[in-house]
Amino acid sequence: MEKAMTETVNHLNSFLRGELAAVETYRLAINKLDHSGHRSVLQHCEQSHAMRARILDQEIRRRGGEPSEGSGPWGTFAKLVEGSAAIFGEKAAIAALEEGEDHGREDYRRDLPDLDPAARLTIENEVMPEQNRTHQAMSSLKKTLS
Repeated sequence: MEKAMTETVNHLNSFLRGELAAVETYRLAINKLDHSGHRSVLQHCEQSHAMRARILDQEIRRRGGEPSEGSGPWGTFAKLVEGSAAIFGEKAAIAALEEGEDHGREDYRRDLPDLDPAARLTIENEVMPEQNRTHQAMSSLKKTLS
């Protein structure tokens, strides 16, 4: 695999690990905050991240890469949210989810110029709009809880 393609695959795998961690985090939050009345918003965000993970998986395979299978260090973030929900309650868990959405959005923005043109289009047209939607959903939810 040529260097530029390897760089794109590496970035896509980093994005994929972040999306897998987000799916894991939302699943934990849904289980911990089941009584909160915000289940449908959390489920929508979880499904959006799962869809993005599938898109990234396909893009990596299209380039001959091997998709990451787990969240790696991002899985620690999932445990943080779970712990926050258990110890500090709903507001802390939602704040942590919003922070994760912030981080994901910044990762995409930062690494977008390093991607090959086709991957850049996929991220810009399919992934980032969803990232912005889930970020907005968590930001709005956080404001309603304040």
